[in-house]
Amino acid sequence: MAQYLCVHATHPEPRLVRRAAAILADGGIVAYPTDSSYAVGCRIGAVDGLRRIRALRGIDERHHLALLCRDMADVGRYAHLDNRQFRMIRAARPGPFTFILKATRDVPRAFKHARRGTIGVRIPSHPFVRALLAALEEPLASSTLIPAGETDALADAAAVRARCEHVVDAVVDCGGTSAGLTTIVDLTAEPPAVLRRGAGDPATLGLVAAEAGEVG
Repeated sequence: MAQYLCVHATHPEPRLVRRAAAILADGGIVAYPTDSSYAVGCRIGAVDGLRRIRALRGIDERHHLALLCRDMADVGRYAHLDNRQFRMIRAARPGPFTFILKATRDVPRAFKHARRGTIGVRIPSHPFVRALLAALEEPLASSTLIPAGETDALADAAAVRARCEHVVDAVVDCGGTSAGLTTIVDLTAEPPAVLRRGAGDPATLGLVAAEAGEVG
């Protein structure tokens, strides 16, 4: 059964952040709130954790997961960036945008899109997630918490606990979320393509929304 961590919404307690980080460091998976909906994550190199997340979501290696990054330095280590891509991500950070980019050699094969060799990256604004990333000192492999066979993301800790406490190692409760999704922008396309309109407004990046995509 999952540990249940009640954490302050804006000033997360360091000891609870460290506990969640320790679970991740041991290869576990944790459900946590983000600046959109709830998500579930593991260390990027935790192959079994990635397998468990995909099983929970009912997705395979052709569905992008998102890499939650602390800053632009993390993004640049794990994704190839040209000047245009760098400027667009910098303008959107931190916030509810996910960007599709070509992965570098530092990204484990199990995390990359099976056919395209791409990853989703984003820099979140949620206080707990930012504290967790700082404690981990590395990015976090993440996926929107939409249980297999469903279409809506889980938005509060009670729902996550009821549905997932036997399949995750910890549930973090910081209060409710917006239940929204991130806006997905494919920066490998020319021009950049908005694959899904979510909480982030594409117009702020000079983009127009297109059709739904698969990520996160």
